[in-house]
Amino acid sequence: MLTYPLVGNYGVSGARFQSGGIKVEGFVVRERCDKPSHHLSRGSIEEFLRDEGVPGICEVDTRMLTIKTRRYGTMKACLRVANDLSEEDKVHALELARNQPDITELDLIEKVTCGMRYRIPGSGKRIAVIDLGVKRNIIESLRRRDFDIFVFPGTVNVTELKDSEPDALLLSNGPGDPKRARSAMRVVKELAGTIPIFGICLGLQIIALALGCDTYKLKFGHRGANQPVKDIRSSRVFITSQNHGFAVDKDSMEGIVELTQINANDGTVEAFEDAYLGIKCVQYHPEASPGPWDTEELFFGGLRQMITG
Repeated sequence: MLTYPLVGNYGVSGARFQSGGIKVEGFVVRERCDKPSHHLSRGSIEEFLRDEGVPGICEVDTRMLTIKTRRYGTMKACLRVANDLSEEDKVHALELARNQPDITELDLIEKVTCGMRYRIPGSGKRIAVIDLGVKRNIIESLRRRDFDIFVFPGTVNVTELKDSEPDALLLSNGPGDPKRARSAMRVVKELAGTIPIFGICLGLQIIALALGCDTYKLKFGHRGANQPVKDIRSSRVFITSQNHGFAVDKDSMEGIVELTQINANDGTVEAFEDAYLGIKCVQYHPEASPGPWDTEELFFGGLRQMITG
């Protein structure tokens, strides 16, 4: 559900796509533009949704829905379109929404990870990426820095990953409850302290769990391109792009890793490090595109420096 009132006026071009297709199961807007105007546009938002087989609905009071989610947090929902819903239809719609499985019951990584490993050759150090739903610009940020990139499915085991002889490991972003990513956790436990390990978004949460910390579901997820993150050492505030519904329990980190950044709005964990094990993780998206570039070099430049020494 988008809060901006008008959606689709630039159309759809595909130039900034970060995955192979739409990942939402329904799309809700206040008003959609069916005659986009942009020199790169290749179709309307409605055509895009139809091509992807994703239901959408407009003329909905999204401001009212936003106020409700601010009060009650993330809620289950169903999408029902009709000119006039009967009372029976309304009851049925509520039942459909209430009977939706909890996100903690779903294995969403298997829906977004790659089917088999692949390589993007580079002249620099070799980095293994566990694809938990990786955004294309994460790979592009590594490619621009000449890394030799090996991308593995989320179900990769330690032996398969070690066969590529990586100089470092990166766990990507992705959807769902991090506690379901057991394969990735086992890899982190096995490799921690042997090579540098990095995490972005879901990757941070999985690494935290592997090290003995805990995670929990946020009442209000962090969504959008204007989330303020405060660096504890410098007190500098960065504007970041975020999209996650789980977080690391700050209290569970004590004595395990060093908390380095927090969310300036709610104080939740945004980054941690372990200098001894060579671990550096962020909760936000430093590669965000489109989005703020405040932290792109901070993270990926630091990543390259840690690996190359």
